[in-house]
Amino acid sequence: MLRRTQGVIRPAFARSLFTRTPVPRTPIRTGLYSTVFVLSAGLFAIYYLDARSAIHRYVFTPLLRHTLDAETGHKVAVQVLKSGLGPRDPVEDDARLKSELWGQEISNPVGLAAGFDKNGEAIDGLFNLGFSWVEIGSVTPKPQPGNPRPRVFHLPDDSAFINRYGFPSEGHASVLSRLRARIPRFFDDENGSAAFRPGAMLAVNLGKNKESSVESIDDFVAGVRTFGPHSDVLVVNVSSPNTPGLRGLQNRELLETLLSGVTQARDQLPSPRKPKLVLKIAPDLTETQLIEIAAVIENTSIDGVIVSNTTTQRPSDLVHPNKSETGGLSGAPLKQYSLAALRTLRKNLPARIPLIGCGGISTGADALEYAKSGATLVQVYTGFGYDGVGACRRIKDQLVDELEKEGLTWGDVVQKAVSELSLSPRARDIDEKLKADADPSLQQLIAEAEELKSLLDQFGEPPA
Repeated sequence: MLRRTQGVIRPAFARSLFTRTPVPRTPIRTGLYSTVFVLSAGLFAIYYLDARSAIHRYVFTPLLRHTLDAETGHKVAVQVLKSGLGPRDPVEDDARLKSELWGQEISNPVGLAAGFDKNGEAIDGLFNLGFSWVEIGSVTPKPQPGNPRPRVFHLPDDSAFINRYGFPSEGHASVLSRLRARIPRFFDDENGSAAFRPGAMLAVNLGKNKESSVESIDDFVAGVRTFGPHSDVLVVNVSSPNTPGLRGLQNRELLETLLSGVTQARDQLPSPRKPKLVLKIAPDLTETQLIEIAAVIENTSIDGVIVSNTTTQRPSDLVHPNKSETGGLSGAPLKQYSLAALRTLRKNLPARIPLIGCGGISTGADALEYAKSGATLVQVYTGFGYDGVGACRRIKDQLVDELEKEGLTWGDVVQKAVSELSLSPRARDIDEKLKADADPSLQQLIAEAEELKSLLDQFGEPPA
């Protein structure tokens, strides 16, 4: 049958092929569509909000890394976690992971190192991912932009980053306002944690302005006075390779002055709950320098050491083209240097001073290796950047599996390692006697050689 339409003869069946007869909306159909939409949105929300979901590890994180430059991707991740709409770790920590630090119980030994949340914007979003220790900063007294961009580089073939950020910071006042805004209305200032959640700690990493005098300790003292009442731990960072002269503060005389100044400032805080003070050191120190640092720490009120910051060394097996970039190297290649420094420091410090291991930790086996070397807790950074928001949960689950195989808890491993590897009073007495009995001319020669080495290290700092 033919039909005439505007002078054109068309078959009658064409109407059914090329036009659509509206389907009447019925309450049942509308309800069905609404139900499907709500269920789909709900399932996606559940999948998105669970940090363990594969979409984070295999879609979102690689997408950020491959579509944005390293620094922009970093900023986007911080903003997502800041928003309150970021993923969460919904699983309670296994009892085997319980740790103890300075007499306080910690739910698990995996913390986040400084450098990710530089200005304290996403503290609660990071705790929601399952970290027991979140360290913000480094924070400098005055705002400063840091070094020119680009200043962050992926080395995916090496599971590493190189950065030369140079302490970009919004300054004390801005970060302090955020910390104050987090304080709950009812808060036990004397006994409560600044993390505002059980089994966790909040740390603030203190940096130094680039324009400040190289030998001045004023920036660190100001940091203690500013953030002491609002943190559980203050980290004295003298080990970034991207601020000229900063690493020189690790030299014995300057370090003694610095640690004396910050401990005195901490002890004078009016707050009834005083923060712990932790020193963060570089992995590039010689054994002699590490032994000297240990001696300085033992004679002060410093509460612990983080081992370590990024390295200026470049292992020969690096393959990615970005390996030639100036800055601090982190990730898997750093592990060998950090572990070596931690082991040296552990055998030269008494058991009462805990060490926190940091460098190249991306699996439970990595974390356990640090514990067996004498670390009480561990921190991650680069592994988190590559593996995404589920990294902390995966490390904890793997660690539980490793501990189950050995029939141990994290506390068992740490207690055994620290008791066996730490400096004993008898070993220290013998060492001091050997030094006292050494020929004076030899002692002078050693001192002069060490001083020359320290000067060369300072002049050998890479450009900022």
